[in-house]
Amino acid sequence: MQDKLKILEQKKAEALLGGGQKRIDSQHKKGKLTARERIHFLMDEGTFEEIGMLVQHRSNDFGLDKEKYLGDGVVTGYGNVNGRLTYVFSQDFTVFGGSLSETHAEKICKIMDLAMKNGAPVIGLNDSGGARIQEGVVSLGGYADIFYRNVRSSGVIPQLSAIMGPCAGGAVYSPAMTDFILMVENTSYMFVTGPNVVKTVTHEEVSSEELGGAITHASKSGVTHFACANEVEAINYLKQLLSYVPQNCEEAAPALPYDIGNEIREDLNKIIPENANQPYDIREVIEKVIDDNSFLEVHKLFAENIVVGFARLAGRSIGIVANQPAVLAGVLDINSSTKAARFVRFCDSFNIPLLVFEDVPGFLPGTDQEWNAIITNGAKLLYAFSEATVPRITVITRKAYGGAYDVMNSKHIGADMNFAWPSAEIAVMGAKGAAEIIFKNDIAAAKDKDAKWKEKEAEYQTMFANPYRAAERGFIDEVIEPKETRLKLIKAFKMLENKVDKLPKKKHGNIPL
Repeated sequence: MQDKLKILEQKKAEALLGGGQKRIDSQHKKGKLTARERIHFLMDEGTFEEIGMLVQHRSNDFGLDKEKYLGDGVVTGYGNVNGRLTYVFSQDFTVFGGSLSETHAEKICKIMDLAMKNGAPVIGLNDSGGARIQEGVVSLGGYADIFYRNVRSSGVIPQLSAIMGPCAGGAVYSPAMTDFILMVENTSYMFVTGPNVVKTVTHEEVSSEELGGAITHASKSGVTHFACANEVEAINYLKQLLSYVPQNCEEAAPALPYDIGNEIREDLNKIIPENANQPYDIREVIEKVIDDNSFLEVHKLFAENIVVGFARLAGRSIGIVANQPAVLAGVLDINSSTKAARFVRFCDSFNIPLLVFEDVPGFLPGTDQEWNAIITNGAKLLYAFSEATVPRITVITRKAYGGAYDVMNSKHIGADMNFAWPSAEIAVMGAKGAAEIIFKNDIAAAKDKDAKWKEKEAEYQTMFANPYRAAERGFIDEVIEPKETRLKLIKAFKMLENKVDKLPKKKHGNIPL
């Protein structure tokens, strides 16, 4: 028996070395952790259980029969993150550059299947050069097997992807179908075709970082939700994200103990400027309403005219969508609509109540927006809110104009509670533009046209640019003092915690993609 145990120990030691010490040292020189080191920082100490440590590839072509490594370039298993069951796969760049083979894919698929059966999140730590070319179609088939499971798992269990190195070609599509993507600045990148192909086809000179680096995808494309300074920061973000979400679609997100005390926040009365056209940072409102230091902003660098993220209110996890008056006056455009729609759909999938702060002057006009389908993209956000069955509450802080009023979780599309501050302006458009249209003849006939225009603007402002007409109709449930907002929201979400709302029976809706 001792001899057999010795063989097992040798094999385990061999597997732990991955592609060998030289390649491990090379990984460290690049400022990157190894596959196992990443799992060590992610999982609660002593909880990780590896599956498939002794797996080897089955290929014999192009000299692969002479080069085999235990584990075949990916470490897979399960353990606890913050005490909760989580499945993980971590690609090992020291073995064939982390390239995906038939057996490599099988290991990942096994983990994903177990996660679905047991209702727990999956985290992918991606560091791969793509398909293993020597294996040909079986490698491509392996990617498709993973993609299929990504789709089957979507909305059932949370799926998180951290890009720790290269991610190119077909490899990008699995992370793209997961719920959140994190990238590491200067060491990770994602693109379908690399700089060399781009240069050959389009004659553009571009670096890997410019084409598909963390900042590029966080600010320009919106592909990644978090751009992290280093791998440890990325892993900490993964842990934070998991703390706000449930294990699966049939559970509630973890709640922290909370005793209601003095929930009045006087500072909220001072945030809205007297001048309705003066910007302010909606994050000030968010921070003063939610539990202290609980806001985890998502997609921070992309479509900054809308703010989305997770927070806690009286210990309970909520999702926040808020127009940002400090950027483009908080107007809705293509990018902000798709950013918010995807976040709303995630929260609805996983039973996370939604809180909306509204200050929106409308949709962004212009040929660029129209020609790039602001109609279809704006409809995505409208569809997402209309479809959501979780508790939904809106607070209108200032402007709620035109179709954007409808889109931003209005009572008409199923919001449960709608509050407005006294500073709210709920109208078809701003007073200046409305006066120009409604009182066109009066203004044209006046001797002093500017004075008449201002007079009619003030008349419209008094009649419509306030929350009271909407409150009279019941479209606003209550006009509240800003300082009362936190207390009102705590009570309203408590009242809604057992809400039951089901969509009509159907296979699925046809969201305007």
